[in-house]
Amino acid sequence: MSHRPIMDAGPGLNFFSLNKERLLFSVLGPLSVPETVEREILTKARDDRRFAPAEGVWRKLPSRLVDILSDDATDELSAAVQRISGIPFDRRTRIGKDLGETMVIAHAAVAAEKGAHVIVFIDDGEGCHIAAHEARRIQRLRIRGEAVGSIRLIHTVTVLERAAGGEHLPSKRAMRDLYERLRQLDDGLMPLERTRLMTLPCWH
Repeated sequence: MSHRPIMDAGPGLNFFSLNKERLLFSVLGPLSVPETVEREILTKARDDRRFAPAEGVWRKLPSRLVDILSDDATDELSAAVQRISGIPFDRRTRIGKDLGETMVIAHAAVAAEKGAHVIVFIDDGEGCHIAAHEARRIQRLRIRGEAVGSIRLIHTVTVLERAAGGEHLPSKRAMRDLYERLRQLDDGLMPLERTRLMTLPCWH
């Protein structure tokens, strides 16, 4: 059973602020975001001028492209949040720091436990670490014979690799220009030379 990729606020802000939503959806297809992530995208777009275009893009996205996941407490979601954060659901949801990442991973874990194969789109280092830990937990359950799905982690570089050589990134120059613009929004992205974006087979 497949599930829409679940995206964190950081990548959404970066791509939407540069009006690169078509590239994003061409690679990943329709996406899901938790309600918390939607709030984080809109709040950041209003508070930081660099991300202001993201709100306009977000408001125009049809529901067929973005599904909003309810963050209302359920037994499964509450258990996932507490396991991931070590804090009870009602307390964790009152702490704003990294809440979007926690909810992304928790929703993915709940879906995977029900048999779905879920892609998680996160760039933040700590979020990636937690998501990878949950992915390994689900894998152990599957090895033990439980009827679970999987969690797979991807990053902005993953998306760019898949788009390379296509309509939205037809050349190395286009790739370099976009990556430099993305890094101006997110200095957590590794330097271009530490990726393999300039040496992909499609450029040869």
